[in-house]
Amino acid sequence: MGYKVKLSVFEGPFDLLVHLIENARMSIYDIKVAEITAQYLAYIEEMNSREIYVGAEFIVLAAALIEIKSKMLLPRITNESETDMTGDPRSELVERILEYKKFKQAAALIEEAEQRALRVFEKPQEDISRFLDQPDEYLQMDIKQFMNAFNLFLHKKQKIEEIKKNYARVEREKITVEQKINYIHSYFGLAGKDKVTFTDLVKENPGRYNTAVTFSSLLEMARKNEIELMQKHNFGPIWIKEVKKREADA
Repeated sequence: MGYKVKLSVFEGPFDLLVHLIENARMSIYDIKVAEITAQYLAYIEEMNSREIYVGAEFIVLAAALIEIKSKMLLPRITNESETDMTGDPRSELVERILEYKKFKQAAALIEEAEQRALRVFEKPQEDISRFLDQPDEYLQMDIKQFMNAFNLFLHKKQKIEEIKKNYARVEREKITVEQKINYIHSYFGLAGKDKVTFTDLVKENPGRYNTAVTFSSLLEMARKNEIELMQKHNFGPIWIKEVKKREADA
């Protein structure tokens, strides 16, 4: 059973040859055959020293390079015993290298397209005949009916916005019992009265939190004899009377 080993750089003899030419910064149309042949044979020798199997195609290309090198050393003589410089032994090699590079570039494009295709996921086809069997429905209405429907839509949208605004949570500043006690003392002075109702104290902010803090503050003030609380009957109005300091001292 045979195994094909793909090297990190070279996949075949022409891949190695192109690498050597490009690494030496040579033009493909003006290859220094002697230099490239020496490098190519040195690479094969190194692979043999490392006990790496060298394929027959590498040996065939090495023989072709040696042959071209030999032809480059010999003068080319015509029938008239004149030197013929028109024929270039490298021309066939150049054509094979160009053809190899063309196919390698095409293979790279195909591989790139394959990689893109692997990243594409398609949805399986579904049966949509039940939707195609039903004809389209059109609403028959005049411009007046259309305007009425549009106004109704705007009215509903406005109602929804108002509901969201009324029920939105608003972060309120939390007032302490001490602050509320100071407010109640100042309220008596601003109102010019010595007796007010509980409703008077919370009518500006009848919220649940303010009501609870006001009631707790009144209980604390009553404990300190700063006010008097009166209620004539159940669920009736709660009256608050401020106790003057002189009365409290007496």
